[in-house]
Amino acid sequence: MKLRRPSALGAVSLLAAVVVLTTSGCAAWRIKQSVELARQSEPFQASPPGAGASLLVVGDSTGVGTGASSPAASLAGLIARDHPSLKIVNRAKDGARFADIARQLEVAGGERFDAIVVLGGGNDVIRLTPDAPLEEHIARVAALARTQARLVVLMPSGNVGSAPFFFPPWSWLMTQRAQTLHRFVREVASDNGALYVNLYKDKAEDPFAQRPDELNAKDGLHPSDAGYRLWYAELNTQADFSRRLAALAR
Repeated sequence: MKLRRPSALGAVSLLAAVVVLTTSGCAAWRIKQSVELARQSEPFQASPPGAGASLLVVGDSTGVGTGASSPAASLAGLIARDHPSLKIVNRAKDGARFADIARQLEVAGGERFDAIVVLGGGNDVIRLTPDAPLEEHIARVAALARTQARLVVLMPSGNVGSAPFFFPPWSWLMTQRAQTLHRFVREVASDNGALYVNLYKDKAEDPFAQRPDELNAKDGLHPSDAGYRLWYAELNTQADFSRRLAALAR
């Protein structure tokens, strides 16, 4: 079952206001594309008969799969492809920050899952969440997730400054803030027994910067189908996710 959510036009509008002040004339076109992708996106969910294990996805537009050609091409959809008996609940929302992700977990009301994947952080980078509350919100998310699942994976967005959406000097600030985000998530994951998937790379080594047309959606901000496939490969390589899920389903 796939549920449509209201698009996060407020978050996109805030981003638009900042970017218009710092980018070239193509900003308006990219903003329009980002709004349209948010309107079209749906979080992938699955309720197969006799499900062997359960997965909760929480987060922002990358958890929803915004930028993918269909929900099946999102990260959650790719997981379902390889685990057809897996129940997937997806509470991710376009525009969500870590404070919002904590509320997505609180909605569970004590419900247990075998695994939780947290996809987020990009909006905290872009919308300039101060460091102290950001670290606090990340810790809150990790602590909540650990009470609800045996396997918790924190997978923050990569180097936001590499996205074609941004231009200097804004892109430089986005890179600096992405580094801070990943440091916080890495430390919090270690403290809470969660797994951390590192999608951050310097621009010179970042495949999203080196292959922008292939890996980025048309707004230059979200991953494309190929981008989500790359993320899924990193999830399996770094967290051994598919094997761990299969073991939980036994």
